[in-house]
Amino acid sequence: MRVAIGNDHAATELKMEIMEYVKSLGHEVINFGTDGHESCNYPEFGEKVGRAVVDGQADCGILICGTGVGISLAANKVKGVRCGVCSDTTTAHLIKEHNNANVIAFGARIVGSELAKDIVKTYLEAEFMGGRHQTRVDMIHEIEEKG
Repeated sequence: MRVAIGNDHAATELKMEIMEYVKSLGHEVINFGTDGHESCNYPEFGEKVGRAVVDGQADCGILICGTGVGISLAANKVKGVRCGVCSDTTTAHLIKEHNNANVIAFGARIVGSELAKDIVKTYLEAEFMGGRHQTRVDMIHEIEEKG
């Protein structure tokens, strides 16, 4: 699986750990985030990862900023992205199983590295259930189409 990852300055160290972890799980990582610590703008990285996923360059995405919220908001502005913030493994599992999220986000100031790894592993291993959940995903898509 090709996993796009993006981050701002608040999450550089955690991004580096997560990149290595995702590779250790046997996946390819495409880095769209900053590797530095100078203040930068998280919307740029949310958009880059969102576009990579929607355009098929990546199969899914992981976003990390201070809280995960701002960068997820930016990603969700890209048509076709379904991104949510995950601060626990239950949400990480259900966001894929029920919502077919193609991007997840979490906060470097909210979760530690071990929990972040558990969130990522849970998300990557989860599968969309379809059925009644597909109906709901389709409804979300219809809202998006209305603009």
